[in-house]
Amino acid sequence: MSFSNLGLMPELLRAVEEKGYTAPTPIQAGTIPAILSGRDVLAGAQTGTGKTAAFVLPILQHLMQGTGSAPRALVLTPTRELAAQIADNAAGYGRYLKMRTAVVFGGVGINPQIDQLRRGCDLLIATPGRLLDLSEQGALDLSRIQYFVLDEADRMLDMGFIHAIRRVLKLLPPQRQNLMFSATYSDDIRALAQRFLRDPVNVEVASRNSTAERVTQSLYRVPKDSKRHLLAHLIQDGNWQQVLVFTRTKHGANRLAKQLGDAGIAAAAIHGNKSQAARVRALTDFKNLRVTALVATEVAARGLDIKELPHVVNYELPNVPEDYVHRIGRTARAGATGSAVSLVSTDEEPLLRDIERLLKRAITVAPVPQFPILAAAAESPQTEQREAARDSSRTHERAGNGGRGGRRGPRRAQHGAGHGAGGHHGGHSGSQRPSGPPRGESRAGGAEGGQRRAGQSPGAPRGAGEPQRRDGRSEQRRGGEGRGADANRGSWGWRRA
Repeated sequence: MSFSNLGLMPELLRAVEEKGYTAPTPIQAGTIPAILSGRDVLAGAQTGTGKTAAFVLPILQHLMQGTGSAPRALVLTPTRELAAQIADNAAGYGRYLKMRTAVVFGGVGINPQIDQLRRGCDLLIATPGRLLDLSEQGALDLSRIQYFVLDEADRMLDMGFIHAIRRVLKLLPPQRQNLMFSATYSDDIRALAQRFLRDPVNVEVASRNSTAERVTQSLYRVPKDSKRHLLAHLIQDGNWQQVLVFTRTKHGANRLAKQLGDAGIAAAAIHGNKSQAARVRALTDFKNLRVTALVATEVAARGLDIKELPHVVNYELPNVPEDYVHRIGRTARAGATGSAVSLVSTDEEPLLRDIERLLKRAITVAPVPQFPILAAAAESPQTEQREAARDSSRTHERAGNGGRGGRRGPRRAQHGAGHGAGGHHGGHSGSQRPSGPPRGESRAGGAEGGQRRAGQSPGAPRGAGEPQRRDGRSEQRRGGEGRGADANRGSWGWRRA
């Protein structure tokens, strides 16, 4: 099958061909005709399978049939990076169409975005917090929306955006075409779909929460204190030119990037406390191979689309098993191959069991190679405590929060056992500072937590409006782009992604 068989107009076919695509992926072949026919769609597919083009192409074709200054199509995404990526793709696919596309997200000034909306747009890509900010300021009219896309719906739910989604839906006209796309396809996603999708076409091109077959998965069982040394060895001994490394917290990302730099590896960190300019710069350097290791938190990495990324490393396992699927989905995209390596310490064994239960398979355990314990200038205790406290304060954690505490183990005591002869690993280095979770660091999904409850009136009791775990317990919202990403709306207290 070719794209010409899907009913796309010549201008779009020309743009697709110039991008080098010859045949649609299964998710594109299943959804594009349904969207063009006006049906609502619920689509589940592994990340990297072409979900963006699956909804951008037919929406661009629909938008050619009308005009106006207010946006007629809205794509809602959880993070800034994903919003920017979709906007870039829309600009590329619509290069031969007279189409106006706007993208709005937090972390940057709001006034230029207001000016852009006043000039008019057809397709609007937005994150929830900034979208609601603009609407409340009277700078955005959503009454003309005909096509609504909820992208990365699973991540939206996990980040606690369900209340923001409900508020956005109330701003939209009742008659519209609705599309929901998700990398993982859970029962919660189906429940959300039932709220606003009308007789949707269900397209599921892979089994629930499955990982790409072309990703080679392996793990090393290694003490927490030795993880950074093993990682540096894998990068240098394997001559890795590009690797995306996941940590749980922003402070952990900063620390690991510095440690890799001390080991002679070009590294940069990307997370919610970085400015948008710094995030773009780090990502650009990584794509252009000026940076070898990009150390990222879970939320910041969502939406990163790096062609032919060969390696992903879980420096720390995620607290949520489904996040493992998202993480390793950064590699082996668009038919390429890739490897996903996890460094697992003893306290992470429960997280590993959860992940393997989700995958319905065991991850291959690789033998730990001998690796040198690299000397590095140690941070002073005062510096580390100050960094950890700053990281914790920015999470705005609620007193007595009911988050996923306890999933991460206690700090490991410093070990006195030495390592093998010749300075190679044979246990722990007796002189090495332990690298367990620093004091003040969030344990609920890392330091990405702490969004404020959307739609709750001032003075409402704590716990009201909090998202619930499946077992009914209150769950701390894991961080995201959120309303506080815009300094102009800091009173809301929401977090950056």
